[in-house]
Amino acid sequence: MVLSNLANYNLLNRLKALQSSIRVAIVGIGSMGKGLFYQCQITPGIECVAMADIKVERAINSAVWMKRDYRVVDNLGAMEETIRNGAIAICEDGDLAAKCELVDVLIESSNSIGAAGQFSVTALEHGKHLILMNAEADLIFGPYLMDLAQSNGNIYTSCDGDQYGVIRHLIDDLQLWGFELVMAGNIKGFLDRYSNPTKIIPEADKRNVDYHMATAYTDGTKLCIEMALVSNASGLATLVPGMQGPRASHVRDVFHLFDFDRLWQDKQPFVDYILGAEPGGGVFTVGYCDDDYQKSMLSYYKMGEGPFYLFYRPYHLCHIEAMACLAKAFLDRDSLLQPIYGFRTNVYAYAKRDLRQGEKLDGIGGYTCYGLIENLTHGTDHPGLPICLTEEVTLKRNVSRDEKIFFSDIQYDPDRLDFVLYDESVKSPMARRP
Repeated sequence: MVLSNLANYNLLNRLKALQSSIRVAIVGIGSMGKGLFYQCQITPGIECVAMADIKVERAINSAVWMKRDYRVVDNLGAMEETIRNGAIAICEDGDLAAKCELVDVLIESSNSIGAAGQFSVTALEHGKHLILMNAEADLIFGPYLMDLAQSNGNIYTSCDGDQYGVIRHLIDDLQLWGFELVMAGNIKGFLDRYSNPTKIIPEADKRNVDYHMATAYTDGTKLCIEMALVSNASGLATLVPGMQGPRASHVRDVFHLFDFDRLWQDKQPFVDYILGAEPGGGVFTVGYCDDDYQKSMLSYYKMGEGPFYLFYRPYHLCHIEAMACLAKAFLDRDSLLQPIYGFRTNVYAYAKRDLRQGEKLDGIGGYTCYGLIENLTHGTDHPGLPICLTEEVTLKRNVSRDEKIFFSDIQYDPDRLDFVLYDESVKSPMARRP
């Protein structure tokens, strides 16, 4: 039995042996939250006791779908009484679930940013472990949440199952085996920087995906956010803003598309992606090993002649893979992925079209801007406007298509929650790790 399977086998037995289940609250019951709720019902030792969504009917529908008793509540007393009676407490306000003493772990899976940050802070301040299946809030508030978790003796981690979590497993395996990490890679099917919620309607309807979410996938913003999370957790950089993303037919083409001998001269590992390649749902890493014995054995194992080696996994399963991460946070106080290198990278806003002074930006997956991952250097607080802060801010000047947008280009309320939490992240000691 390989190491990962053995670890999961042992984890499953430990979950089965628990006298009391790990009590979970989920904020955001969209397609991902619904899947997480389902997985909580079928995983031994884990129980969803509360759900929160601003569209409370989505939580109700999920409870009915899984044949669970529920009660809609609007205060902590009612929530705790409902949980003690064995029913699921459903509410609109994620902060209520984050404060509840009968919740051990909060999973944030909404598509909000500022509100998600608030729920995350509340959970950590009230003794909860925090699992983020919200890449945007994870990126922009990560250093502050990491600092807050350590101060309160809790665990904060990115959730497993999405590409960045699965990439982290590949990185951990590669380094455990004694390879040096060269590249962490994603595989993207299609890219259109200028996609918008109108253009994307036919494809989004086919996949039953929210139009803004589908746009963020298509214009590359989501990809950049995910790879920034990998970079900040593992000390990687991007070769160019937005990464290179060459087109490929299969992941093995990376050896023809990237000059690893040249790119590895300074020993700085990097993130990038390939476009249109098989396996479509996969992720990959490239490692370096120049030991003669290992190279001979790797050749025997049909891994190539080296010294650069490709490791890939052909799938990522999102909510299906999430429970191990949750269990390890609770049982072992272990975090899969968090920004231990601080803001090594961030994702900044660029104009999708010519924008005029006085226009409002409309956030991730909208009509006005897309995001590109970029490297940061220490001492540079605001090299651009983070894409995660582009909701409902007003331009002070004209901006041409594909031009970078800066903080100085916008009017915004510095007391708005997302800007306040971002400032806390920038000032956090965790933001400037070497």
